[in-house]
Parts: sequence; C-alpha cells; structure tokens
Amino acid sequence: MRHREPPQTAPGFLAPHIPADAYRRAQTNGQPIIVVHPVPVASRRPAGAYLIPLVVVTAGGIGAMGLVVFFLALLDIAAHTATVVAGAAGPIGVGGITFKLTRSKSK
Repeated sequence: MRHREPPQTAPGFLAPHIPADAYRRAQTNGQPIIVVHPVPVASRRPAGAYLIPLVVVTAGGIGAMGLVVFFLALLDIAAHTATVVAGAAGPIGVGGITFKLTRSKSK
C-alpha cells in the first residue's frame, strides 16, 4: 500500500478559531457568530489504482482455467492408457475366475 500525504489544510480548519475581539463584540451587541467551514472535495482515485488488481485477478482466473484443462487432459490420457494396456494384456484370471477387461473385437 502506498503512503499518502495528508491533505493540505488551512490553519484553523480542524478547530476554527474565533478572535477574542469578534467574540466580545458579538457578546455586547448580541449578534450571532457565523463560522463557515469549507466543504472538502472528494479526491478521485486514478485509473491505475484499479488496473493492477484487475490484471492480478484476470491472471489468476486464466491460471485456474489452465489447471482445470491440464487436469482433464491428464485424466483423458490416463483413460486411454488404461484402455490400451487392458486390451494388450487380455483377460486377467485370479483363482479360477477370469475377468475380461475389454470387449473382444470379433463376435
């Protein structure tokens, strides 16, 4: 996070000062004292402040999609490899029971 300088404020902006002679004059005459505060202007964030988080999120999303595609391709290759190995090995027998892993090509 970047360090930001505090906004430049005029003296007395945070705690307005009423001079003593104006206060006494208002007390003797019964006039009201009017204190005017300037309205602070909201500063806008530059477009670059939004660009970096947007780029990071986009890169993360593309990376996550790449991982999903890689995982699906790996499963596809594993399934094809298992099919080829099972077809080449033929039936598997254990204790007199024979399992046919693939269908025969001829009927």
